[in-house]
Amino acid sequence: MIKIYKYGEVPNSEIFARDNIDSGVEGIVADIIENVKANGDKALFEYCERFDKVSLSTLEVSQGEIEEAFEIADPEFVKIVEEAAENIRAFHEKQVRNSFIISEKDGVITGQKVTPIEKVGLYVPGGTAAYPSTVLMDSIPAKIAGCQEIVMVTPPSKDGKVNPNILAAAKIAGVTRIFKVGGAQAIAALAYGTESVPCVDKIVGPGNAFVAEAKKQVFGKVSIDMIAGPSEILVVADSTCNPVYVAADLLSQAEHDKMASAVLVTDTTEFAKAVSDELERQIPMLPRAEIARYSIDNNGKIIVAENNLMLAIDIANEIAPEHLEICVDNPFDYLDKIKHAGSIFMGKYCPEALGDYFAGPNHTLPTSGSARFSSPLSVDDFVKKSQFTYFTKDALSKVYDKVAIFAEKEGLHAHAKSATIRFEE
Repeated sequence: MIKIYKYGEVPNSEIFARDNIDSGVEGIVADIIENVKANGDKALFEYCERFDKVSLSTLEVSQGEIEEAFEIADPEFVKIVEEAAENIRAFHEKQVRNSFIISEKDGVITGQKVTPIEKVGLYVPGGTAAYPSTVLMDSIPAKIAGCQEIVMVTPPSKDGKVNPNILAAAKIAGVTRIFKVGGAQAIAALAYGTESVPCVDKIVGPGNAFVAEAKKQVFGKVSIDMIAGPSEILVVADSTCNPVYVAADLLSQAEHDKMASAVLVTDTTEFAKAVSDELERQIPMLPRAEIARYSIDNNGKIIVAENNLMLAIDIANEIAPEHLEICVDNPFDYLDKIKHAGSIFMGKYCPEALGDYFAGPNHTLPTSGSARFSSPLSVDDFVKKSQFTYFTKDALSKVYDKVAIFAEKEGLHAHAKSATIRFEE
């Protein structure tokens, strides 16, 4: 049963406690990365046999396989994917940044040049858990940014094929190449390249503990989006809400995995108990009841901020959740008060699942409190910015002595000389 805490009656350290998960995979992942670096495709084929229980003759998904998948995929589902893709494009097109030039003084030009990252790698979980939504969310912003090559990796199923819904989504989103490889070995292949898999400049996408650790270890050789932890939801709800809806929203994240976190912050003990009772009613009806049960019992909590909804918002800010639902009648009254959240869902009819699949904002989000300093995946993640400066001789003549003084104050006399030498004649 979910734990209920009354704010002010238990230590804050207990209310805001986060489990530090030591997955114990660091050494295993390091060995996998070294093996892929040394042996390339040979290592990838061996890992496919060991972990995915399938013997492959080739790693890359052919165009024929993609077309076949598109044909056998449920036509109604394909239409929904296409509509979701349009929503995602419409949202992310608003994020595009343009280069700029500043020319405020005679002979001086400064500016910023925005350039797409050339090659990006997209990790998509596969096998028993297939997430075509991840394909859309992580590849469409890259496409909008102008990335020339979007390389997707995803584990094969035991028949040696990739889930057709994933391939259909990849075609709709404009993925360039697809490879049947998953786990830490897929991240290593994207970072260092093999005979088949090209190396990329940045890797994005969620995965298990091995994938997260591999992204952490290859960072520096390539860029990554973030180190994603278990899924999180925090619902702020008052006593006017329907506890049935709130319980269902909490379970939408609890069913992800046993380490997922589902938190309710509410203003009355009565509502807290009503939601707790509703969780007990709904959990046995879920196909993933065992996972949800573990998540709710071990990582779930209800925090009661008695008759104080503003305190509830403060508590949410302290936790800085991945997903934040504001389930009240006038949610926009509180939007400016929210400082730390990955994605915010406003009102009583905006379940977090809307954001996972369809609404348009990205679902690749900061977790584990990192919303305090990081942002959802966006077009910005797929571009880099270069700055440029131009001075004429006349423009430099007006400031070179100031540059020299600054440099000498830092003890860098060659810096100073590079400015003054141009006027010594």
